[in-house]
Amino acid sequence: MKKLLTIILCVAFIGSAEAGEGIFKKSKALMGTEMEITVASADEKAAHKAIDAAFAEIRRIEEMMSTYISESQLSKINSAAGKKAVKVDQELLRLIKKSIEYAEMTEGGFNIAVGPLIKLWRVSEGGNIPKKVEIRKALEIIDYRDIVIDEKKKTVFLKKKGMAIDLGGIAKGYASDRAEIVLKKNGIVSGVVAVAGDINAFGMKVDGAKWRIGIQHPRKKDAFLGIIELEDEAVSTSGDYERFFIKDGKRYHHIMDPKTGEPAGKCQSVTIVAKEATATDALSTGIFVMGPEKGMELIERLSDVEGIIIDAKGNIAVSSGLKNRIKDK
Repeated sequence: MKKLLTIILCVAFIGSAEAGEGIFKKSKALMGTEMEITVASADEKAAHKAIDAAFAEIRRIEEMMSTYISESQLSKINSAAGKKAVKVDQELLRLIKKSIEYAEMTEGGFNIAVGPLIKLWRVSEGGNIPKKVEIRKALEIIDYRDIVIDEKKKTVFLKKKGMAIDLGGIAKGYASDRAEIVLKKNGIVSGVVAVAGDINAFGMKVDGAKWRIGIQHPRKKDAFLGIIELEDEAVSTSGDYERFFIKDGKRYHHIMDPKTGEPAGKCQSVTIVAKEATATDALSTGIFVMGPEKGMELIERLSDVEGIIIDAKGNIAVSSGLKNRIKDK
């Protein structure tokens, strides 16, 4: 069996080649992906100090929320599924609660309880096509409504044995937001935090221009659907080309549909623009699962949220507030 696994940045920062006087950047591998932070500053030493502090903050979040770290608070919640409630930091409690709100908003399209499905399909490890009976069993334990939060006791309890929370669809966006906050606390007034497909752009570049972000074409490598300019905004793209494998000519990707237990098949990619990456990350995933019609209806209902949806056939839909912002170059 031939397996193909590919990981690409689904939103690309346009301008790294323009780095010059007053622009400083660093890359680092964290949260299972390559991250890049770019800042505008008159002081090189201060810039690098701020970037290092931002990366430290991302690492702190990873240590709390990664399912690949056995001692993380999230791993402890999952290990205690069906047995007992686990006390966690208020920060993690809030993000889990926010995740449930996004689940309700997207009609279950965004679902942090899909951990058992992620484990079954193993897309990030090269891919596995599970048996129908395995999928049916997994579907019995992925209801996000079985996540019990006790805010007074600061505990999280998973009702059923085998349940597992996976914050992969929101934690990177949250980490991007936190990194921006740390950069600002360290005196940076302009920069870009790129955490996989989640990008935060704040302030203006040295020359007074806005930060330019290229939206990856889902079927043409190194090609862009268009470019948008951001100032104090975040953008995230979820796509079937980010992490996938191919078997017998069919593409199987990492974004699971909680209703079918299989990779969602209604879209090729979804790009969301909003004020915070926590929102863009969760909504891009949830709307990808919802599909183009319901997804665009939701985008248009939400204030300060815009988006681009490419359906399974390659048809492109752009929200009303974004149409005049997309540029060819």
